[in-house]
Amino acid sequence: MSGTAVKDWNNLHYALAVARAGTLSGAALELEVSHSTVLRRIDALEKALKTRLFIRHPRGYVPTEAGQILMSAAENMQDQLDLLVGKMQGVDEALHGTLIITTVNTLIPQLMPIVRGFQAENSQVRLHLVADQRHLRLEHGEAHIGIRPGAKPTEPDYVVQPAISLQNTLYASDEYVRECGPLNSRDDLSGHRFIAPIKAYDFIPSLDWIARQVPEEQIVFRCNEFSGFEDAARNGVGIAALHSWCAETRPGLRRMLEPPREWRTNLWLVTHRDMHRTRKVQLFLEWIKRELALLPPEIGVQP
Repeated sequence: MSGTAVKDWNNLHYALAVARAGTLSGAALELEVSHSTVLRRIDALEKALKTRLFIRHPRGYVPTEAGQILMSAAENMQDQLDLLVGKMQGVDEALHGTLIITTVNTLIPQLMPIVRGFQAENSQVRLHLVADQRHLRLEHGEAHIGIRPGAKPTEPDYVVQPAISLQNTLYASDEYVRECGPLNSRDDLSGHRFIAPIKAYDFIPSLDWIARQVPEEQIVFRCNEFSGFEDAARNGVGIAALHSWCAETRPGLRRMLEPPREWRTNLWLVTHRDMHRTRKVQLFLEWIKRELALLPPEIGVQP
């Protein structure tokens, strides 16, 4: 087997689970992933090695001769890995090192008190907070914990937990209200100016509503950064759809509409299965869940 034949060593982990369980469904249950994920991993490994590893029978999967050789090597690798993990867990219990957290830039100000509180209680841990609209790849170590608003992440091998459901509604400045008057309902659009993103965000209900319901001539400002919506609204440019967690803590913004239930955005806590049980990750997850549960209902509700 050449050194480049297996690009994703995690595929061996899936193959070993299939060999032990004898079925895709048994391996999927053990690994806590879907049946299709296991099948995809096995197919990818066989394609990379250019050989058949399992004989498919109606009642299960039986390793071929090549599969038996590979499974024996994988067993040895697993034993060595278990020994290494045991040693690393002992290091982890000391609760030191770096914890990398990733989220979107608009949530940084809101998360900062939570992050600071955690660090005050766990001063040995160095925290890195990375703001990026791109979903950093946890499986490559780009981050340890993702705090993601929007659709539920579906990447294989990720552990995804609901954190809170954030309220969203429309906000503008006092100056804007004095100039253009209040917004009485979502049908009361005449005479109002709106702020919108440059590209479509149909997976964010409040922004999708603006894209579908507000006439183009009333959208007077567009921005490619969510933080720009807030700045524009505070400066009287127009009405913006914002997370209430952001807007309610900012001076100079007035709520124009009670938050519609269908505009809520789920906030997810995401980890990779290989890091999920480490002590510092578990401590931070427990900390942020507890802190988010204390938010008032006008900002977020429990999912």
